[in-house]
Amino acid sequence: MAFNLPKKWRLNTIVFLVFVVIRLYGASAAFQPTPWKLAHATFYGDDSASVTMGGACGYGNLFSNGYGTNTAALSTTLFNNGFACGSCYQMMCVNSKWCIAGAGSITVTATNLCPPNWYQANDNGGWCNPPRVHFDLAKPAFTKIATYTGGIVPVNYRRVACQRTGGIRFSFQGNPYWLLVYVMNVGGAGDVGLMWVKGSQTSWISMSQNWGASYQVFSKLGGQSLCFKLQSFTTGEIIVAYNVAPSNWQTGNTYQASVNFR
Repeated sequence: MAFNLPKKWRLNTIVFLVFVVIRLYGASAAFQPTPWKLAHATFYGDDSASVTMGGACGYGNLFSNGYGTNTAALSTTLFNNGFACGSCYQMMCVNSKWCIAGAGSITVTATNLCPPNWYQANDNGGWCNPPRVHFDLAKPAFTKIATYTGGIVPVNYRRVACQRTGGIRFSFQGNPYWLLVYVMNVGGAGDVGLMWVKGSQTSWISMSQNWGASYQVFSKLGGQSLCFKLQSFTTGEIIVAYNVAPSNWQTGNTYQASVNFR
């Protein structure tokens, strides 16, 4: 049986249904891969990947913080002043005698910056010079797709969702009047564009990017339990992490939320 609703009712019903679909699916939709593009990849460090620790994103020990050796330093064009920290890329070696046959693809996380080398041409040593799109991989990641003696290889790459276990992690530095937070284990697009903190005695306070994936706030937050709100740089999605740190939080500690981007 069909119901012949008045035109105004039909329009309102359609608007309501669209709103419901957006609420149910749009805001929480998982990050979708981007189209494949061509770039090049090199490697740095040795088989231990020890020199990849730390880096321009501030993730510290990549082993203990869950990033391992499938990591990359991005050229300036990709790094985007640190807002690309935590983003994930799937890539495969193509069109080179140095590619390992049947190697397939790898997925790496951006954890560092590959700085320009202005003394070299961008097609002869200055691989990370703007506007070149380039990945400088940890050696264990590079040797999964290519022979290291090749030095540099062309790759097909695309941005993909970061698959993370558990919630976002917040590593605290600073003091009771200045809080510096390193944001790690971010899922979905993997990046953070904006961040806020709320103490148990404050309203939401905007934080500023310090460097890489670290955000800071100059406010007296000692002795208060803390919540955080984060917005993805790429997708604009916002999530709220409630009750991340107890009132007796301390710098030097890492606290894990119960939520993450998808």
